[in-house]
Amino acid sequence: MIPEIAIIGHPNEGKSSVLSTLAEDDSVVISPLPGETTRCRTFPIVIDNREILRFTDTPGFQNPVRLLAELKRSGLSGTSGLEHLHNLTSSRPEFREDHELIQPLRRGSGLIYVVDGSRPPRQVDRAEMELLRRLGRPRMAVLNCKRDEERFLPDWKEQLTQHFNSWRLFNAHRATYAERIDLLTALTSIDQDWQPVLNAVISAFEHDWQRRVKTSADIICTLLTDVLTLKLYQDCRPGDDEGRLRDRLFTRYSRSVIEMEQTAQQQLRPLFKHNIFTIRLPPHSLLHEDLFSERTWQLLGLSKKQMLLLGSLGGAAVGAGVDVAALGHGLGLFTVLGGAAGMITALAGRRHLKADASLLGLRLAGSRLQIGPAQSISLLFVLVNRQLLFFRHIINWAHGRRDYPEQNTIDLPTADAFTRSWSSTDLRVCQAFFQSLHRSSAAGDLVSVEPMQGLLEKTLMQISHERG
Repeated sequence: MIPEIAIIGHPNEGKSSVLSTLAEDDSVVISPLPGETTRCRTFPIVIDNREILRFTDTPGFQNPVRLLAELKRSGLSGTSGLEHLHNLTSSRPEFREDHELIQPLRRGSGLIYVVDGSRPPRQVDRAEMELLRRLGRPRMAVLNCKRDEERFLPDWKEQLTQHFNSWRLFNAHRATYAERIDLLTALTSIDQDWQPVLNAVISAFEHDWQRRVKTSADIICTLLTDVLTLKLYQDCRPGDDEGRLRDRLFTRYSRSVIEMEQTAQQQLRPLFKHNIFTIRLPPHSLLHEDLFSERTWQLLGLSKKQMLLLGSLGGAAVGAGVDVAALGHGLGLFTVLGGAAGMITALAGRRHLKADASLLGLRLAGSRLQIGPAQSISLLFVLVNRQLLFFRHIINWAHGRRDYPEQNTIDLPTADAFTRSWSSTDLRVCQAFFQSLHRSSAAGDLVSVEPMQGLLEKTLMQISHERG
């Protein structure tokens, strides 16, 4: 049995927005004008080529008071009450939308009743709730506040408790992945017979999300590999203005990196089914900043503590290698010097890139200039944080937020550098990955991506479970 959930309510309460967000479907027609939905439309949820759940968008109630009065007069309820209303509304034009909206209920669907919790309950709302209670289908109510107004919530909660098996606050314009799963989980409580099927649906959703996270980590790892091993050249003949050629080469390099990043983000976006509408980043997003700007590197690069730790570890590793090669005659001197050099290099990563492009490997090699592979591990952290930030934007950009232009940007907490909370073990994974890329670039060695990919998957999943 494929469970069907009808989204029901008064016109312009946000039914289509709730459906679009739950189904992750950009094709749901959403309009700020009431009464735009006049026919039922079903949206199947397909995972691994298998339909596991279907949501049905319905027209809004037009005559709930009259329908309730008729149902009371007939003395019928449940299935017989549904058939009575079906027969009553089938041949009367004024009941056309009411007739349409009860069709999924006749098929045995459950229902989510959507109300705008930012306004007070009205008599017509009470009639709709009582009507649905008498029809007896498995039901849940969703308080979808269309404005930042909470003073009517206590009145709504009192009303909903009387008429529904369960109710939830759910903002269709801000709902995160975790909140969508919470709502689906709550649906299991509306009918005991549905629990096994809905639990299987939730399990399929979670499995599908893990697959998307793994693919996202693959995309980010590929971006890191491509950028951190990127090498570009510029011929430099006697008499040429070397400074101008360096600037030109740096510009080519930065453009190439930006194009690679945009390609990766274009690959990430359809994973989360944003196929039609453009995601608008909030004005304060750090993704608007130039990838190579000083501010980007200060906010998304390594912290001072991390730089000192990584610089010490990285330089010490090189120095220790020198000591071994000298059969111990260095008496640890190279280790100490290596650690100091590593710290200096790491700290230099905070300087402006164009002013010190040697951090990106810019140098004169014979008769030509070369830039790359990047010499500063800070670029890895800047890239990682920018992709994690983009990931958080797209997974939390609710599909149902299209009908409110003034809210059409993401309003999540100010972005932090996600990597600032990474442990020393995590930093070592990054360092090993960075060094592996350098060996690969120099000697063609294979790059070990599994630990880095695992670290990214862990962080992406943590971001997925954030709540707004």
